[in-house]
Amino acid sequence: MNFTHRPVLAEDVKTVCSFPQGEQELFFMFPKAHFPLTEEQLHTAISQRFDSSIFEADGSVVGFANFYRAEHNGICCIGNVIVAPSARGKGVARYIIETMTTLGFEKYQANEVQLSCFNENTAGLLLYPKLGFVPFAIEERPAPGGGRSALIHMTRHKT
Repeated sequence: MNFTHRPVLAEDVKTVCSFPQGEQELFFMFPKAHFPLTEEQLHTAISQRFDSSIFEADGSVVGFANFYRAEHNGICCIGNVIVAPSARGKGVARYIIETMTTLGFEKYQANEVQLSCFNENTAGLLLYPKLGFVPFAIEERPAPGGGRSALIHMTRHKT
C-alpha cells in the first residue's frame, strides 16, 4: 500500500464516522462520543483539536487522527486514532502514529509526543512500544456498559 496524508476535509467526516464498528471501537477512538459516531460529534472534536488528518492508501481514506494537545516546545498528544475496517492489519496504524509523531516533533518542536491506549486495545498496546512509546501512567476510566477500564498513557521523547 502507498500511504499519504492530508488535512481532513468536511466531506471526509461521513466516511470517518463509518469506521468504528461498535461501541468499544468508538470508545478506543473517542471515549467521550456516543455510538454510533455522528458527523456532529466528529465536527465538534475536529473544531477543538489540532492537525486533524486523513490518511489514504492508494487514494482511499483508511485512517484518521489528530492532536488534542499541541504545545510548541512542549508536549503533543495524539488522539482520535482510527483505521478503516477494510485496512486493518496492513500497516495503517503504524503510518498514522509515525506521521503524527513526526508532525509533533517537527511542526511544534515538541519535546515529547504522548498517546493513550485502553487496556482492552491489544493491537495498540502491542504496536506503540514498537514505535518507541513507553508507558508512564495508568488511569482508571469507566468502560462502556459500566465496567472499569485502564487507560495507559505512553510517551516518546524527542531523540
